[in-house]
Amino acid sequence: MGFADLVTDAGLTMLNSWLETRSYIVGYSPSQADVATHKALKSAPDAAKYPYAARWYKHITSWTEEFATLPGDASKAYSTYGPEVTTATLNPAKAPAAAEEEDDDVDLFGSDDEEEDAEAARIRDERLAEYKKKKEGKTKPAAKSVVTMDVKPWDDETDMKALEASVRGIEKDGLVWGKSQLVAVGFGIKKLQINLIIEDDKVGLDDLQEEIAEFEDYVQSTDVVAMQKL
Repeated sequence: MGFADLVTDAGLTMLNSWLETRSYIVGYSPSQADVATHKALKSAPDAAKYPYAARWYKHITSWTEEFATLPGDASKAYSTYGPEVTTATLNPAKAPAAAEEEDDDVDLFGSDDEEEDAEAARIRDERLAEYKKKKEGKTKPAAKSVVTMDVKPWDDETDMKALEASVRGIEKDGLVWGKSQLVAVGFGIKKLQINLIIEDDKVGLDDLQEEIAEFEDYVQSTDVVAMQKL
């Protein structure tokens, strides 16, 4: 199937849905798949209407000067990637460790054509009540994502220790900061690359990035480098 025409609403909707759980079109780093898809877009997607596609477009645009050096087949069209394309290696979803018990309502005690007596009906009702109580007591684990984020300073004179302290100072329910490192980007400038785990229903990445950007004495911009569902 692949991506549809990316200048249409349908094509942009498909791309936005594809990037909801992916940082790149294929795999875990920029490639020619991202280049082909990026070039097929006439302009940046509307962030309000297509937030995931807009985030991806902004990130890939920062790689423009390196487009020719990115891995992959530069001859492939954008339409060779996307939904139901088996030749592309996609970010794999983590398989469950074991099959979960089916939660759909089922008739545990189906009756036959014979008329039930009062005792059989009572036992059935008790067991059904016990099953429903057990089902209502179950709590599903919260959906979480592992994110790698780049935080870029203004210049080589930016106090990176103060920058990282400001970032880690953000505390939210459902947010856990992980390991970090300083990565050289050229001209003596280093960016902060930091890992974090978020509960998807509690922490929005766009809101978190906006909050980090408020440290305007240190932060020039932020980018989501990778995101993987737990």
